[in-house]
Amino acid sequence: MFNTNKKTAKLYAEIIQQLYYGEQLSSVELSIRIDKSIPLVTKAINHLIEAGFVIEQGYAPSSGGRRPLIYSVRHDRLYIVTVAMDQLSTRIAIVDLLNNYVSPVEIINLKLKDNPDALNTLTDLLVKHIANSGVDKEKIIGVGIGMPGFVNVHEGINYTYLDAGDKSLTQHISDVIGLPVYIDNDSSLITLSELKFGVAKSIKDVMVINIGWGIGLGMILNGQIFRGENGFAGEFSHIPITEDGTLCACGKQGCLEAEASLLAVAEKAIDGVKNGQKTSLQFISDDDSKLAVGDEVMDAANKGDQFAIELLSDAAYKIGRGLSILIHILNPKAIVLSGRGVKVGKLLLAPIQQALNKYCIPRLAGGTEIFISDIGFDAELIGAAVLVMENFNNEQQNVPAHA
Repeated sequence: MFNTNKKTAKLYAEIIQQLYYGEQLSSVELSIRIDKSIPLVTKAINHLIEAGFVIEQGYAPSSGGRRPLIYSVRHDRLYIVTVAMDQLSTRIAIVDLLNNYVSPVEIINLKLKDNPDALNTLTDLLVKHIANSGVDKEKIIGVGIGMPGFVNVHEGINYTYLDAGDKSLTQHISDVIGLPVYIDNDSSLITLSELKFGVAKSIKDVMVINIGWGIGLGMILNGQIFRGENGFAGEFSHIPITEDGTLCACGKQGCLEAEASLLAVAEKAIDGVKNGQKTSLQFISDDDSKLAVGDEVMDAANKGDQFAIELLSDAAYKIGRGLSILIHILNPKAIVLSGRGVKVGKLLLAPIQQALNKYCIPRLAGGTEIFISDIGFDAELIGAAVLVMENFNNEQQNVPAHA
């Protein structure tokens, strides 16, 4: 991408990476962030300006003394394909380096469990989306994909879904679409987006809860994402909260996911309507898409439907019970509610707090703040873009040197 040697290409990539995260930075700030001398960084910035990757944004506000020039990345020079998957649906988009969508977000119903065609469907969708976007493929620096399941980031494998046979999942997709591909667990990417652009940007110890068809957890400890020994830390969904509850997909009873996920809420809503529950909800058949039902329940709750509110409040209370365990173990400064469920975030806060009041030691619970994500449902898509940018300077080490 950069017509230079590997060392300089890596420096250029680091500058672009930091401008992506920081939006507007001076050469001094960039020097500190990438641990390079100010003259070296200034020289690199000037080359990037000449090449059209970076632009001057004028002088920083005065704080006494000479005002420094500040710089930003040119947002329309490089692009990222970003993909957010859950068990039932997939969203695909292309973003610029300001995280603006340059193609409409494409939403596809794509079931992952027991679907041997899911991987081929995904690659076909990616090829078509890129082709239809009108974006020059040479300007796309990579594809980031968030997905549920046990994901090995380093080997590019999902042990739960999307078996690619003898190849890694990332290599298989890359071979089909001709771009670098990176994958990570959906909750980890939501957490990554909160760390770089959300509430967690200024807080060192944060638990990010992905409320969706499952209930995921991302942990930020001392300002870094904690993944555990094998990268699978954060299996919050399978904390047991009852001895004799609903059978979970993992084979055990009473898991939080089986009791309080949006999928569990959708199933309870369908049963309630079939049994004559008074509600504005209209679905009556088992054939109704659980995805559509879950969204309808959230919409109805926001409009005041009592049955929908009761279902979500019950789920939130159980989530709060699970959170009490996390608070006792990790003592986080903040908990961020994110994912699909932020649509009803305000309705979830009170029952979650009620559960914390009941199950938490007050001294511990009192030091933990609960936030609703400002990024919202876009968090996984933005996190997938961040995943690509996290690997951007590594990719530049493979750029051939030119005399």
